[in-house]
Amino acid sequence: MNKEVLEQYIDACELIKETEADIRRVKKQRKTIVQDRVRGSMSEFPYAAQSFNIHGMVYAAAREPGELAAYEQLLEERKAKAEEIKVQVEAWLNTIPQRMQRITRFKYFEGLSWGEIAIRLGRNSTADGIKMEYRRFLENN
Repeated sequence: MNKEVLEQYIDACELIKETEADIRRVKKQRKTIVQDRVRGSMSEFPYAAQSFNIHGMVYAAAREPGELAAYEQLLEERKAKAEEIKVQVEAWLNTIPQRMQRITRFKYFEGLSWGEIAIRLGRNSTADGIKMEYRRFLENN
């Protein structure tokens, strides 16, 4: 596991949330029915004014019915890839020592500085000491 994959984990988590919101939006758009009331008159004499209620689907949904399904499938694939990265990182995280798990969580998932991590870990830890410990750990694994 390298730093790039750990940094991708955070993006993958956010991408999952955003993609789920997009999927909900697409499903809602598919079900949206719009209504309106228009006024008009007869084309011949007597030109009596009439009121008409019209309703139907949004143009994008009615124009290309398969287009929304294809877009939804694309979003599902994007979500699956992001979840795959998330699962890989979490599986790797369970295999490393607990101290390294804490340091990784603080550094990459919570975005703390090395000094803040040292304060959280306690036990006379210093920022440079934790940074070197973590760097050596990544080099060996």
